[in-house]
Amino acid sequence: MKRYITTAAIVLSLISSLGVVDDVHAQAIRQALPQADHVVVIKGARTLTLMRQGKMIKTYKVSLGRQPVGPKEKAGDSKTPEGDYIIDGRNSRSKFYLALHISYPGLQDKIQAGSDGRAPGGAIMIHGRPNWTGWIRALYEDRDWTDGCIAVSNAEMDEIWSAVPDGTPISILP
Repeated sequence: MKRYITTAAIVLSLISSLGVVDDVHAQAIRQALPQADHVVVIKGARTLTLMRQGKMIKTYKVSLGRQPVGPKEKAGDSKTPEGDYIIDGRNSRSKFYLALHISYPGLQDKIQAGSDGRAPGGAIMIHGRPNWTGWIRALYEDRDWTDGCIAVSNAEMDEIWSAVPDGTPISILP
């Protein structure tokens, strides 16, 4: 019996390291969350919270841009923007697992970047892990690795994708 449990643990560990469990887990935990009417990201806490009528639906741990402190100032700075935006589109064929587009840059972001002669950047998304990662998916957990986007696990992205309609406001706070 002890040998069976040890063997099962090793097999599950190997399957998990290949990324298979993440997809199975995504299907197993997918649940019908209420539709969010606001998304709040607190960069310092590394959290994304889905809200409905002022009440929390669910909170997720996130990864941010590689330079997470401070607002995005220009293209290529690897910072996640700060401010109020809108979820204005979705991409199921992204190079990342699902992607919700954030309406960055807003007018104020363009003015700020333009006053210094810089481009503000763009293509800021909420998304899952890179599609090509396979067994190294775990290397993306618990660290800031994006170019300025907000990243969650693939299973969490399934939930967020279903719960956040286009047009939902998003506040990204320091």
